[in-house]
Amino acid sequence: MARGESEAVKSALRGLEILDLLTRRETPMTFTEIADALGYPRSSLHSLLRTLVQSGWAELDTDTRRYTLGIRAWEAGNAYLRAVDLADRARPYMRRVRDALDETVQLAVRDGRYNVYVSKVDGSQMLVLASAIGRRLEAHATGVGKVLLADLPEAERRSLLGGQPLERFTESTITDLDALEAELALIDERGHSVDNEEYTRGVRCVAVPVRDHTGRVVAGMSVSVPTIRFDAERAEQARALLVAAAAELSTALGWRPY
Repeated sequence: MARGESEAVKSALRGLEILDLLTRRETPMTFTEIADALGYPRSSLHSLLRTLVQSGWAELDTDTRRYTLGIRAWEAGNAYLRAVDLADRARPYMRRVRDALDETVQLAVRDGRYNVYVSKVDGSQMLVLASAIGRRLEAHATGVGKVLLADLPEAERRSLLGGQPLERFTESTITDLDALEAELALIDERGHSVDNEEYTRGVRCVAVPVRDHTGRVVAGMSVSVPTIRFDAERAEQARALLVAAAAELSTALGWRPY
């Protein structure tokens, strides 16, 4: 690792350790208390705390000169709790799809340019998708990720994805941003996404959006199946079951389609 990259990683780890310390302590902390607890050089600690305060992850009371967690930490905590609550509420609908297909059903939310799996139910098939709750995948290369991206305004999408190349995972991965935009427009129009071995060779999936009371897409629900047993009839069956389950879950979340 180059020296610059090594220093960046060290700074990131130290920033996370500061947040961890502020999370574990129940009372605000002074600069000296933080320095004594972590043993960092004071010059670098000043810079780290200033960055955390400026970005909203920490907060400094200018009267007491004590640090606490900031508004961004509160927002992240609430986002986590919403994801957990969403996963709990989604599970009965996911099981219904799983029981009808005997295939893996997953629920994911978006985190920047990634989709993160927050719930999963497996079928009893011997050959299944190897995945796990908490796993983060590049959204452009998965069916559920493309469903989540399709709900964003195009300008926001391009800003999100245009900063670095779209990684190729298989020969089917879409790595051209304009081609991806065309695919996302089609997904938005037809209401579902497909992944034709774009992330994992030999695995296909169908995914649909889950909406909250505002109509915003807050999650994607998908069925992932080995290509060997995922013909057109099976794909259509999975799509229809997912559409019905996602519509019921969205209604439970307060969505009322026009």
